[in-house]
Order: sequence, then C-alpha cells, then structure tokens
Amino acid sequence: MKAKNQIEDYDLIRKINGGDTNAFRQLVYIHKDVSLSLACSILKDTILAEDVLQDVFIKVFYKLNTFNFKSAFSTWLYRIVINTAYNELKKQKQSISLDEENKDIFFAPTLDADFMKEVDQKKYINLALANLRRDESLVLRLFYLCELSIKEIEEITSFRKSKIKVDLHRGRENLNFQLKQLLADDINYLL
Repeated sequence: MKAKNQIEDYDLIRKINGGDTNAFRQLVYIHKDVSLSLACSILKDTILAEDVLQDVFIKVFYKLNTFNFKSAFSTWLYRIVINTAYNELKKQKQSISLDEENKDIFFAPTLDADFMKEVDQKKYINLALANLRRDESLVLRLFYLCELSIKEIEEITSFRKSKIKVDLHRGRENLNFQLKQLLADDINYLL
C-alpha cells in the first residue's frame, strides 16, 4: 500500500512540476490530515498548527522542484512539518497557553451508537495525546497514524533509534494512563 501511495505522490509531483496546480491541491488533500496531526502533537494548539500547515504547504509548493524522488514524499513533507512546527514553537514559547480549550460538539439525536463511539474515541485519544510530552505524542502519531517504521521516524525526526523506542514505550504507557484519567470507568466502552 505504501508503494502505491508513493507512486501516486510521485505522479502528482511530476504534474505539479509541469505546471498542474490542480495536482498540488490533490497532494495537499492527501497529506493535510496527517500533517495537521503531527503539527498539533508538537504545538498543542490546533489553530496555531493550522497556520503552520499553511506555511508548510507554501514552502512545499515553492521547493517541490528540489524533491529528489530518493525517498517517500511523505518523509520529506513530514520533516518540513516537524521543523516548521518546532520553529514556531520557539517563537511562541512564552505565549503558548498550557490550558487546552474544550470545544462543544453538537450531535444530532439521530446519530447511531457506532458513529458516536468512533467520535468519542477520536476525541479522547486526541485529548490524551495532547497531555503527553511532545516527543512521545509525535512518535506515537508517526508510528501508528502514519504507519512509519522506526527507521523512517529516525529519518524524519533525527531522533536516535533508542530514543524512538523509549518514546514509543513510554508514550503507550502514558497514553493509557491519560485515557484512564479522562475516562475512569467508561474506558471499556470506548476501547
């Protein structure tokens, strides 16, 4: 599956480099959700992460002609996302609020239980991930959400292999702890 996605990315990049701006929209659409998730894991602020993501895709558009097709496009992109997010974090260091704003979600009464369960799962997992250390949250998202290998994570983050393994182990434990704190007895319902 990765190979198919990589070929699709390469085809889109060639079209973009040939002047096809619609292909760039497709490339952004394919990678925006994971990129936003990675930026959120570092910045802990969705609005700021969305702003960073706009900057990332502008950089990508103007630098895409430097992509050398020797690695997966996602590896190249996620490295840019992570670097840009960390740079923004340095700028915002003193003004970042530690409190997450809770957003009310409106649910229509006709929604089925399976859909509600899935929405709740995502909500609580994201809340728990927001409470983890940045490196743990980032590595968990890259490993599980992006389905990247430890070697690929090493390439993207410049973390040592041993740090990645430790962050994965601690991150899983801390995620479990955070979910238990958030959900108490309801944890069995959601998981």
